[in-house]
Amino acid sequence: MLRQFLMGGLTSVCNIVIHALVMTAVVRASQATAVKAASRPNLLLIAVMVATVSVLMAAHACEVIVWSLAYGLVDAAPSDTKLLYFAFVNYTTLGYGDVVPVERWQLLGPMTGNERCADVRLVYGRHF
Repeated sequence: MLRQFLMGGLTSVCNIVIHALVMTAVVRASQATAVKAASRPNLLLIAVMVATVSVLMAAHACEVIVWSLAYGLVDAAPSDTKLLYFAFVNYTTLGYGDVVPVERWQLLGPMTGNERCADVRLVYGRHF
């Protein structure tokens, strides 16, 4: 069980670093954009929001790839499993149930979903 926590923790830290780097870039770009006077501020705001969400979606895709690599390193899923699909299902906490982790790595799936839920609470929690 300790190996599962260590592997899940290490993978989460890698993803937190990815997310922190991307969020820092997004905040800096937003701050730079805010300084500019726009003749159409609503259009500028829409453009900034679309760009921000697009960049964050790309960051989340990278985080899913990191999880799929972690699953592959430790053989966390059955041998015929598509690891990227498995990672996306766990990351989004959908849990279809069509693929389950091997017993010795069964905590990695919930840890994947927990990281994503923690990320959502961190980003959006102060607004709700």
